Amino acid sequence: MKILIRIFVTSLLVMAIAYLMKGVVVNEFSTALTVAIVLGLLNFFVKPILVLFTLPVTIFTLGLFLLVINAVMILLCDHFVEGFHVSSFWTAMLFSIILSLSQSLVYQITGDSKNRL
Repeated sequence: MKILIRIFVTSLLVMAIAYLMKGVVVNEFSTALTVAIVLGLLNFFVKPILVLFTLPVTIFTLGLFLLVINAVMILLCDHFVEGFHVSSFWTAMLFSIILSLSQSLVYQITGDSKNRL
């Protein structure tokens, strides 16, 4: 049940951020749900592989390269989901930062932590 709530919260945040940001387009709420699911799957399957391959760069940049990996995840999601469009790499990076911060804030307010999933 918690995973469904997380997907729903993430899709609401995707809709809100797309509404506020220039360069990010989400056609409808079902697209935002799809984005939340695809982002979750990409973060579960693809991100660990990218982190492993880019570990030297990530260590050299003191972890800041993880922001680039998050932006790549958003761009991959843009590629796979119809109705979701991100205009540039920098827009994807800003979108991923805002999404991560807002998810952390919402989960902290609601008392739901990532460790209890």
